[in-house]
Amino acid sequence: MTIHSSEEVKSLQESALEHLWVYLREPSDMAEKGDPTIFVSGKGVHVTDALGNTSIDGMSGLWLKNVGYGRKEIADVAYEQMLNLTYMPLGTTTEPTIRLAEKIAQIAPGDMTRSFFTSGGSEAIETALKLTRAYFKRVGEPNRTKFISRKGSYHGATMGAMALGGSHLYPKIDYEPLMPGVFHVPQPLPYRCEFGGQTPEECAELCANAVEEMIKFQDPETIGAVVAEPIASPPGCAVPGDNYWPRLREICDKYGCLLIADEVITGFGRTGKMFATEHWGVTPDMMTVAKGITSGYIPAGGCITRGEISDAFVGSPKAAFKHVITFGGHPVAAAAALKNIEIMESEGMVENSAKQGAYLLDGLKEMKDKYKMIGDVRGLGLFCGIEIVADRETKEYFPSEADLANRLTQGFAENGLLVRGGDRMNVAPPLCITSSEVDDLVTIMDKVFGEVSHALGV
Repeated sequence: MTIHSSEEVKSLQESALEHLWVYLREPSDMAEKGDPTIFVSGKGVHVTDALGNTSIDGMSGLWLKNVGYGRKEIADVAYEQMLNLTYMPLGTTTEPTIRLAEKIAQIAPGDMTRSFFTSGGSEAIETALKLTRAYFKRVGEPNRTKFISRKGSYHGATMGAMALGGSHLYPKIDYEPLMPGVFHVPQPLPYRCEFGGQTPEECAELCANAVEEMIKFQDPETIGAVVAEPIASPPGCAVPGDNYWPRLREICDKYGCLLIADEVITGFGRTGKMFATEHWGVTPDMMTVAKGITSGYIPAGGCITRGEISDAFVGSPKAAFKHVITFGGHPVAAAAALKNIEIMESEGMVENSAKQGAYLLDGLKEMKDKYKMIGDVRGLGLFCGIEIVADRETKEYFPSEADLANRLTQGFAENGLLVRGGDRMNVAPPLCITSSEVDDLVTIMDKVFGEVSHALGV
């Protein structure tokens, strides 16, 4: 760990403000606030900045530090692979890449047996979109070009992925027009069910019915796939009723379209199962992954397909899937992913996610009982959400002048917790978190919610 002087940090910040696009930040705002913060090291659930301040990372970076920070074993295997081979000639592959595909086939749901590797989640989604259209051309249904997604979802930053998404956090207006042929249906969020469902199951049924109605309205023979996150993050961890995913599977089977599960966030233990669709006993036709596949130690992602899908691309050179991602299946990333999965399995991190996630959710529920501004808490495994409201009866959000997001985010940070505050919050610490660290996280949140509640008079 290298601690810098305040002068060195200031110099680095000035350079960042001049030369770097910091994600989702505007330079003059950062300059006014003395940002960006610069981090230099991490261990477990903690990260340390250049001035020596240590915090709990309550968001696992971006839902990806599943095995935590500082796992030297992953760095070691990546280094060893770098010494041996760092790329391969076009049309060939490497042993770590084969071993990773084999391992994923062993742990993925059902008969998901073939992986197309990418360097991130957006590329994985783009791959799934292209695979869908190419698949239906190969099986003689070329009119199946349309996709159905959900309002309030996020599927990535590339143009096709953005067309699928519909989050208030990532407005599309700067980038329109986007890919046509994408249609959005309501999110199965019980707390704010668009159809007025009174229970998670009722909301799930109504929202699944909306998928079926959209398929029928658009003409079933034109629908390529339904694309959905098992749990959507932008609405603050929208956990659907248990009947939702089985109904999606039933509907897709009925109308002959594919079911694509976007497990970029939920995959690799985040929800207390290796993959979230396992909670409902559903095998999708395709599954996109990234983030937790390497716990962010090196960029990697992939699109995993059922045998029936991949078989359509076998049999002749013309049948091949003509799609290339330069760094997809990189041998160093594959070696890191294999070690990452090995750590998860050998240390019981998926089980720990279920155990500590339930403990964390209990702590959040206790806070909800204390503070009227917390309208709802929900979660599955170590993927939890908090919804903040000005009025519990109307579920009205605080006005922008309340500066809610900044108050909460700054309060958490000043007390040693990195979580983004706002109307709809996600809490998703690394899967290696202990009970005592959950206690520390909840204690900080409790303190800050108390202070902000008092300041806002609620």
